Amino acid sequence: QVQLVESGGGLVQAGGSLRLSCAASGRTFSRHTMGWFRQAPGKEREFVTAVDWSDGFTYYADSAKGRFTISRDNAKKMVYLQMDSLKPEDTAVYYCAAGPLGAPTNQYRYNYWGRGTQVTVSS
Repeated sequence: QVQLVESGGGLVQAGGSLRLSCAASGRTFSRHTMGWFRQAPGKEREFVTAVDWSDGFTYYADSAKGRFTISRDNAKKMVYLQMDSLKPEDTAVYYCAAGPLGAPTNQYRYNYWGRGTQVTVSS
């Protein structure tokens, strides 16, 4: 049974940092892309960033470039999202997801999802 469990969310002031973690279990993900998506209240879920598990190639939404960094630890089956220079508009529930290679920004291609972790950035 595949499980993705996010952790590390919380309340932070604007300009601060948070590091989200995603623990993956239940199968190998060598042929998968691991993504982070977020959903703010009243808005659609949107792509944030992703990493190809096998070679570490990364993808970023424009809103995340220069501020967020995705990484993975193959041995521990962990994916991380380091978020710096946080803004109030980054407030959302952040989801970890796993999907097949080839469409990293398309949430509908992702097969597995975590339950999410809340990130709140105060101004």
